[in-house]
Amino acid sequence: MKKTDPRLWMWSDAVEMLNRADRLHRQMFQPVARAEAPARHRAPCWEPPVDMLETDHELLVLAALPGVDPDRMTVSIQNGVLTIAGARILPPELHNATIHRMELPQGRFERQLALPPGRYEVNHPRVVNGCLAIVLRKV
Repeated sequence: MKKTDPRLWMWSDAVEMLNRADRLHRQMFQPVARAEAPARHRAPCWEPPVDMLETDHELLVLAALPGVDPDRMTVSIQNGVLTIAGARILPPELHNATIHRMELPQGRFERQLALPPGRYEVNHPRVVNGCLAIVLRKV
């Protein structure tokens, strides 16, 4: 095939797009060091993906946290920033298991989200279908 053959450059573009998608996926779960956080929170952590939706009366934040124990999560609002933090810990009975694939990040996580202007009250966060659902009522 010649260099001008469209099959060559189309295949090359397709492979490059797949490589870029793979890099972006790995970056989403790359540990992040929080230099601006207090000393007790300077450990590397990962950031869960979130959705934020607003209605006239509330703000709904969904954080993808499958397999995370709700007792290992904290939710707080300070200076207009919502912070979701916690840890995904491998259950003790699996510590000696043979790992064939492990794609879900383990360890400490933290996600900070700037909220739209206004005052909010956190209604009881709950886990729904593997997501932490946080309803912030506008006050």
